[in-house]
Amino acid sequence: MNDAVRILLLPGWLDSGSGHWQTRWEALHGDRRVVQDDWEWPKRGDWMARLEEEILAEPRPAALVAHSLGCQLVAAWAAHSRHTDRVRGALLVAPPDTERPDTPPQLHGWRPIVRQRLPFAATAVVSTDDPFCAPERAAEMAAAWGATLVQIGARGHINAESGLGDWPQGRQLLDALLAPQP
Repeated sequence: MNDAVRILLLPGWLDSGSGHWQTRWEALHGDRRVVQDDWEWPKRGDWMARLEEEILAEPRPAALVAHSLGCQLVAAWAAHSRHTDRVRGALLVAPPDTERPDTPPQLHGWRPIVRQRLPFAATAVVSTDDPFCAPERAAEMAAAWGATLVQIGARGHINAESGLGDWPQGRQLLDALLAPQP
């Protein structure tokens, strides 16, 4: 991993708990979690402003490692920020379909899903049995964002319940995303 790049962890709705791979990466690799003011009733604009603050907090470029609603945050932020050049790439893990009829009311403010092409390299990692997003919808989002799609089989929402531990495969995907291109 390039030390010139800082890794910003973007958890989803309700944050990432102690067994989640993002929390483990924070402890293991020293990655920095972007802490939101309200994890229960996330407001898209507030979350975007918080991410912007973190991006501008230091001059080093950032890599965004998003889980669940954090993926929607990356797309929404990138569509509005004038500072996307500070991002080297984004690992988008288990993007949820917030346009589904069964989406909890706390997440209705994340509609419509931003489907603008990301101005930086991105990899979307999806599961074939994610309870919050059908594989075809995840593939549509990845295509709209210009992200490389990686399906990792039936791993649920790719969270603590998926039994990934430190999730070395995810770290390899991040390393590949940030590797210098020939």
